[in-house]
Amino acid sequence: MAVDIEEVKKQLSSMAEEQYQQFSRKLVPGTDNILGVRIPQLRIIAKKLAKEDWQGFMAVADASSHEMLILQGLVLGFAKTDFPTLLPYIDSFIDSITNWAICDTFVGGLKITTKYPQEMRSFVISCLQSTATYRIRFGAVMLLNYYTDNNFLAENLTLLEQITNDDYYVRMAVAWAVSIFFIKQPEQTMPFLQNNHLDKFTHNKTLQKICESRVIDPETKKELKKLKRH
Repeated sequence: MAVDIEEVKKQLSSMAEEQYQQFSRKLVPGTDNILGVRIPQLRIIAKKLAKEDWQGFMAVADASSHEMLILQGLVLGFAKTDFPTLLPYIDSFIDSITNWAICDTFVGGLKITTKYPQEMRSFVISCLQSTATYRIRFGAVMLLNYYTDNNFLAENLTLLEQITNDDYYVRMAVAWAVSIFFIKQPEQTMPFLQNNHLDKFTHNKTLQKICESRVIDPETKKELKKLKRH
């Protein structure tokens, strides 16, 4: 049975909350097509669609709303398939990403990464070497979600340092990623913070994010603040 996309749209509209819509608009400025549907509700719909016919849904889904795009990313995360089948859908969907919320929600659901870490990593590296804002952000957020162990640390830091795209949402993703690497592996990441080629904004934002973490002790925070660039 074919997926009725109009029925899915009606379902989304029925779940929309005006107050949540206003809240979401402040989080993702410049996004006008927000209905105001909460992520847990979108996950319920996505799980059902993925089980019934995820490829059928992806074939008819559009960019009619912010939530419809999030839904597509979630459906891909829930899809029961192998990596070679899913990868073209992931690759295509990235080109539909229009804001950080769609990007980061999508990444969080891509649990297939734990099953195919090497295959996904090759794709992630290609994204980091792209010039497209949300393709790069996808790559950076993938690193901090799935590739934080010591085997990848040195290469991850090099990959992030080589990014030249100066879009705000790229630089924030790089800062976020480096901060997570430091929180998980402080001794190994400290030399990078002491000597790197990140731009001043990204470097300082990284330090700020680390210092905002409750797991970092006051003495370490004091040392990190000395690394701030002026």
